Amino acid sequence: MKPWSAFAVAVLALLPAQAHAQGKAELLDRLVRAYPEALSGHDDKTITWRDGTVMPVDDGIADKPFDQLLRTASILDQLRLPYPVGASAPPAENADPGRFRNEAFFKKMYGDCTTGEVKRNLVTITWLPRSWGRPVQVTRVNGIAERLKQVSAEIDALDPALRAAAFPIAGVLSCRPVADTGRMSMHGYAAAIDLNLKFSDYWLWAGKANTIPYKNRMPQQIVDIFERHGFIWGGKWYHYDTMHFEYRPELLGK
Repeated sequence: MKPWSAFAVAVLALLPAQAHAQGKAELLDRLVRAYPEALSGHDDKTITWRDGTVMPVDDGIADKPFDQLLRTASILDQLRLPYPVGASAPPAENADPGRFRNEAFFKKMYGDCTTGEVKRNLVTITWLPRSWGRPVQVTRVNGIAERLKQVSAEIDALDPALRAAAFPIAGVLSCRPVADTGRMSMHGYAAAIDLNLKFSDYWLWAGKANTIPYKNRMPQQIVDIFERHGFIWGGKWYHYDTMHFEYRPELLGK
């Protein structure tokens, strides 16, 4: 069995039957529905943007190994692993829903940070006005700035011991690749936010071993708030990044 096939079988065996019964059309329907301002439709082979741009959804390469999926995911590849909403068990090995990203798709959506395109869409919000009250610049594309305002207000209403995990933040916009993939981080599009480092765990901090021991100190209440507003959490990844939240409504059925 090829590496990706073995990985896919292992992951899908742990998921509800309805989660891996989704076909290509259903996955692409979800993608178009998640980004109504950007996408107008799809067929079996392409997605169409509202400006008329057409993109292929598949690259024709089957059974990609995990590392190749991280570096050269097609649009369909980034949709294939279901994201578990709400409280969940520690992820299975290499179950990283959301880490497979098609870079051309997100550059088209948010712009290229290396040429200044992302900065044109930045707006300033106040993160946790009651608790921290600092200005933060985020993208307005897909209504992310407004969504983060709502997230901020709901976190600010939590018990002080819980909301302490949400500030000071570790950053939003950062025009850099992901450490282990070489591909642009969602921070490069100002569509992700990292929370308080003192409450955070990251898989690379655990050292190199055959398996990665799962760690998490981020309150579930904060995770739930982000998910309600279309953000996935890096704590749902085998290669966990518990400070990290990124806007990916297509993985949440939004």
